Amino acid sequence: MKKISRFLCALILMASAAASAAEQTAVFAGGCFWGVDAVFKHVKGVSDVVSGYAGGAASTAHYEQVSDGDTGHAEAVRIRFDPAKVSYAQLLQVFVSVSHDPTQLNRQGPDAGSQYRSVIFYTSSEQQKLADSYMRQLSAARTFAAPIVTHVVPLQAFYPAEAYHQNYLSLHPDQPYIVYYDLPKLAQLRRQFPALYQ
Repeated sequence: MKKISRFLCALILMASAAASAAEQTAVFAGGCFWGVDAVFKHVKGVSDVVSGYAGGAASTAHYEQVSDGDTGHAEAVRIRFDPAKVSYAQLLQVFVSVSHDPTQLNRQGPDAGSQYRSVIFYTSSEQQKLADSYMRQLSAARTFAAPIVTHVVPLQAFYPAEAYHQNYLSLHPDQPYIVYYDLPKLAQLRRQFPALYQ
């Protein structure tokens, strides 16, 4: 009986290790998806980043409609990552500290509208707990001069954006918007999280 119990325990441990080693998904919205996409593409342990839309219906997940600001969608990025190399908590830190300003309501920099709101779309109860706890800690510590306005909500669906929005910074590094607003984010990522930068 003890041998069976030990064997079952070993199987449970192996299953837990396999589950924690499996790739996971995070979805964040923090202003124009070009810059958020570029930041997370430079984080070690991230295998894929896709720009897209979350928060609204499939029928309105198109840039022209989302840009009107009345679809419920936010410009978002879907991140695939290896939790053995980068944790969800670390991704949250990068999201809040580098990719956008979590105190700006329905805007980021020059971009205004609910499609540019700050949102953490969680994909599991564990992500929800971590995100809620982190937002509370930041607020209690008064980390930012203004209140944090980031929403923590369940991900209903993610819709990839049009092909011309994907990998935008890499394809258009000299575009004025990219130079002024997004390249500084990469410099900040390298400076603030050197161990995560790639």
